[in-house]
Amino acid sequence: MNKKTLSEQEIRTQFITPAIQQAGWSPEQIREEWTFTQGRLIIRGKVAMRGKPKRADYVLHYRPNLPLAIVEAKDNTHEVGAGMQQALEYAEILDIPFVFSSNGDGFIFHDRTGQSSVRERWLALTEFPSPKELWTRYRAARGWTATVESAVLQPYGGTKEPRYYQRVAVNRAVEAIARGQKRVLLVMATGTGKTQTAFQIIWRLRQSGLVHRVLFLADRNVLVDQTMVNDFRPFQGVMAKLNTGTGTIARETMAERERRVDTAYEVYLALYQSLTGPEDRQKVYRELSPGFFDLVIIDECHRGSAAEDSAWREILEYFTEATQIGLTATPKETEYVSNIQYFGDPVYTYSLKQGIDDGFLAPYKVVRVHLDVDIEGYQPRAGEHDLAGQEIAERLYTQRDFDRTLVIDKRTERVAATITQYLKDSGDRFQKTIIFCVDTDHAERMRRALVNLNQDLINQYPHYIMRITGDDPDGQKQLDAFIDPESLTPVLVTTSRLLSTGVDVQTCRLIVLDREVGSMTEFKQIIGRGTRIHESSSKFYFTIMDFRGATNHFFDPDFDGPPIQVYEPHGEDPVIPPDEDYGEFEDDSSTDTGQTRYHICGGPVDVVLEQVRYLDNQGNLVTESLRDYSRRTLLKEFGSLDRFLQRWNAAARKQAVLDEIVEAGLPLDQVAEVIGKGLDPFDLVCHLAFGMPPVTRHERAQRARQAAILTQYGPQARAVLEALLQKYEDDGLIDFTDPAVLRIKPFAQMGTPVGLVKSFGGRDAFEKAVQALQKALYAEVG
Repeated sequence: MNKKTLSEQEIRTQFITPAIQQAGWSPEQIREEWTFTQGRLIIRGKVAMRGKPKRADYVLHYRPNLPLAIVEAKDNTHEVGAGMQQALEYAEILDIPFVFSSNGDGFIFHDRTGQSSVRERWLALTEFPSPKELWTRYRAARGWTATVESAVLQPYGGTKEPRYYQRVAVNRAVEAIARGQKRVLLVMATGTGKTQTAFQIIWRLRQSGLVHRVLFLADRNVLVDQTMVNDFRPFQGVMAKLNTGTGTIARETMAERERRVDTAYEVYLALYQSLTGPEDRQKVYRELSPGFFDLVIIDECHRGSAAEDSAWREILEYFTEATQIGLTATPKETEYVSNIQYFGDPVYTYSLKQGIDDGFLAPYKVVRVHLDVDIEGYQPRAGEHDLAGQEIAERLYTQRDFDRTLVIDKRTERVAATITQYLKDSGDRFQKTIIFCVDTDHAERMRRALVNLNQDLINQYPHYIMRITGDDPDGQKQLDAFIDPESLTPVLVTTSRLLSTGVDVQTCRLIVLDREVGSMTEFKQIIGRGTRIHESSSKFYFTIMDFRGATNHFFDPDFDGPPIQVYEPHGEDPVIPPDEDYGEFEDDSSTDTGQTRYHICGGPVDVVLEQVRYLDNQGNLVTESLRDYSRRTLLKEFGSLDRFLQRWNAAARKQAVLDEIVEAGLPLDQVAEVIGKGLDPFDLVCHLAFGMPPVTRHERAQRARQAAILTQYGPQARAVLEALLQKYEDDGLIDFTDPAVLRIKPFAQMGTPVGLVKSFGGRDAFEKAVQALQKALYAEVG
């Protein structure tokens, strides 16, 4: 046998897989061709495309939650170590200690633990290590005691398999706690499943016996309720929410001698506010002993709990005997508050940029809107009075003053009109939208302006527009409906800070910023409201509309997830980016600033300035349309027209070539909808990448009908060929050689597949005929 003639798949099947199995790895421990990312979402215009996902040839698991080795294969025309660099990259991402590369002749073995005398060495096919051998090496390298090993070997709970980064986070946290580390910090971008990660940590620590009672702390009711209903559901029966409503905390009217906290449960979830307050009688946590909980998990720990003077910090210090885990998307590091000082360096970080690159989080466009009054400011006339009769202090009022010390109704109306026009131009006025305002009063004025501009929908849907702020109980009642992907309304929600963090609005497609966001921590949290992908509603990206320059944070080195497009409309230009160029509820936004506030109607306010920019995968600003992106992707894949024609003509199944293009991040069917309706995928590639004149499917079918091939067969066989051409023309069918085609209309009415194939003289003759027909379709190119 000449190995050089074998494909990579054949090398794997005949040499690599048998070598791994003979070393003692069971089929359950071997994951072949394991895809561990989804592929970055690439947005051009309104088209969403996925890039190529990361896929390892083999990942070998000691236990389902413990991958030990990765193997990258190449065909035998490559050197045995040719896959090593790619394998090492994947091993670092997946936190895998042992790395192998093979071409079927043997293995190159790389030990990432650093414990081997030689970092890389050659192994024969018969020398591949057994699971026990690699586990012994790994355990020794980690220096694990029996207690640590028992904890890390515990299986996952529930039915949901963690994503790769959740597994890494869980394993690192469990190991650190089993080693005795008392404070652990996990940094994971919004939308990446922090509470699912917390559930798996709790489950495995409880299974190992290291933890019995757990307290999960949050600062908003909706966060606790979401967690109990979703990720923590497997704890039903041993789980309770700590508050007076559930009866786990007795009301103050009960006799003092009675215990105020029900201690019958094992997993407790609570609001900080339910456990403490400024008065001693509110400090309910003191009813429990300091050692009552073995584990305390603090969700969104950037919000105050790490501050030394925070009232919430006292809870953490009271239960100091417990291990404490901080979960955050944005660790807060300032002169006054430090997560890292309290919890220590993160044991694992999964950033927004990583989530977008892996395709687990939605990328975003940015529409930057500049209003003339924001650029020029407002200078009151001498002696000018506001609507309440107050004389306005004479000075230049700038954007920073608007809606704080000076309210300009015409500005509010222009912002509302821009949002409304955006939704109308998009073709979907039911895109769930969050509008962040300066304070609760501003949120009410914005709600009113939007209502007046959308009266047609308000008449049908009274809750189409709502204000949801901490001082508005009617709005708060609509929060669950706004979060629910199945609920049509509310659609437009005005707020200040209430929805800036923690609330899971999966279908949010538009975030409007009409207030400054000075904190990078808060800015990342606001962006996180839109980063969840919701495939069932085709939500693959979202848009940020910025009226206050808040998106300048994107260009701060501390921000790690660049936008895919920045668009600044000019004058009368549409606000839609052009397709081609591309618990208590708490709201800390008090309307009482202690300053005099002036309220005027103001003169006309207009939009000025335009700029369209994309940020590519490397974060570089480029101008790139869907057409430009398609051309670049195709040229990278094929290089030249000759190479593309060679690939196309050599492929027995034309769909295989198209599948390669899709894997490269370019679904041609979606591109055709925008650029080339009616074009064969072949012609679409030739036209976009190599500038060939486009030829429609109708034109190709007509030319093929005039070819001599149709006259070479009897009536039934000729009818089959003509029907194939019609199917090609009408539906874009390109794989004629698949006999399964003969089971669909109109072939099913012509006879059985066996009978139709016999009309050509047999299977070989049928395949020869349809290949000749395909050749006739593309005869004039090349």
